[in-house]
Amino acid sequence: MSFGDPNNPYGPPQGGQQPNYGYPQQQPQGQPGYGYPAAPPVQPYGGGYPPAPVAMPGSVKAARVMLFVLGGFQVIGGLLMMIASAWFSEEFEDAVNSDPSLSAEDADAAASIGTGIMIVLGVIVLAFAFWAIFTGVKFATGRGGVRVSAIIYASVVTLFSVISLFAANVFALLSVVLGILIIVFCANRNGSYWFTRPQY
Repeated sequence: MSFGDPNNPYGPPQGGQQPNYGYPQQQPQGQPGYGYPAAPPVQPYGGGYPPAPVAMPGSVKAARVMLFVLGGFQVIGGLLMMIASAWFSEEFEDAVNSDPSLSAEDADAAASIGTGIMIVLGVIVLAFAFWAIFTGVKFATGRGGVRVSAIIYASVVTLFSVISLFAANVFALLSVVLGILIIVFCANRNGSYWFTRPQY
């Protein structure tokens, strides 16, 4: 057997052969090791999900401001109705006393009923004001229920405002416009996107 045979495994190393023949070579830097897959890239938090909006859309902000405006007007209106109930009672009592066919007791009873009606109406208006303001406050963190609440509130306000317009109440026109705008801004694509956004 000749040591010069290049195919002889027992022969001396040939000139072109690598040193450390038969031993595993060191893995180059940056390459995964033998038998181990490369680690997947690290995703940032929330990877794979659409990012949450950082700011409320302008139309939703406008609807929120309109809720606060309507709520503020209703607070003023409700308080004025409750305060004016005493004045209304006196005026109603004077009107009833001018009718000789009614007794003083009947006049007092009628005045009390009128005062009670004014106070009840004032409380109802204040309840609507609270509804509007509370819904507007929840716009920042609320979900679909807040959107539905705003749309229902605006629909009810618009309905009663239209009825008031038929009674020649010109100021109800403002409520009609604001109510319609709230419905449109909450029901459009921006409103849907905001109230159905993912929260992390």
